[in-house]
Amino acid sequence: MNSSAPLVPPRRTLLVGFGKLGRGLAHRLVADGSEVFALRRSDGDLPEGVTGIRGDLSIPLTEPLPAVDAMVVTLPPPGGVDGYRIALTHLRDALPSVPQRTVFVSSTGVFEATASDHPITEQDEPVPASDRSRGLYDGERAAIELFSAVVVRPSGIYGPGRGFLLRQVREHKPVNHRRRTNRIHEVDLVRALDLLLRMPEPPSLVHAVDQAPAPLGDVVAHIALRLGVDAPPDDPSAEATGLVHDGLLLLSLLGSLEYPTYVEGYDEMIAAEPTP
Repeated sequence: MNSSAPLVPPRRTLLVGFGKLGRGLAHRLVADGSEVFALRRSDGDLPEGVTGIRGDLSIPLTEPLPAVDAMVVTLPPPGGVDGYRIALTHLRDALPSVPQRTVFVSSTGVFEATASDHPITEQDEPVPASDRSRGLYDGERAAIELFSAVVVRPSGIYGPGRGFLLRQVREHKPVNHRRRTNRIHEVDLVRALDLLLRMPEPPSLVHAVDQAPAPLGDVVAHIALRLGVDAPPDDPSAEATGLVHDGLLLLSLLGSLEYPTYVEGYDEMIAAEPTP
């Protein structure tokens, strides 16, 4: 996306769920003058400029939420096919009015049982089969029905503090080398969420994936090379599962990715590790 004028952030933003994505997004919004509220189930330290609100959306909130211009929902799957719908309904009931912009973070997991002979784009319709994928997809529909939300579907979020695959390679545990995988670095996902809050006319749906979908065997082989260890063995009983997701829409919005492939992302994570 090319624009000569900087995009102004919302005046008041509610972050529903405040994990790593929320923290990264709050930093960008506060730096540009947005007033930020964080709704979460527990107390704890918050970045400067962020006002904490404690609440559990699995039950109705006892106190009204502040009026905000925008909202980003990054709740983990609450459990049950209707878990998101319940939480989002309680959220709507606690708000004095529907925000002008809502971004709902879902997952490419809505395609969990899908088979495809082409890269999946935003035009492909999920056909969820498991409770997990049905719950995600129902959450998307509830977010659209209740808030006219923009839906973002990330795949394989990774970055500092998200080192599961590094541990798996170090432990030399068998992996499915033929499984098709997609991922997005946390930094680029936060950039996308920030942009979708600011854009006058954002797309209604974005798949947040980088430019290098790859078989898992290629990814673990690269990590093993950088770590100086043997690649984990293939699981011969595993089938060639997974999908390839097309990230061209995300790329057109951001212009470029800071971490266009897993190579840049994992190389930086490994280089940042303390020397033994």
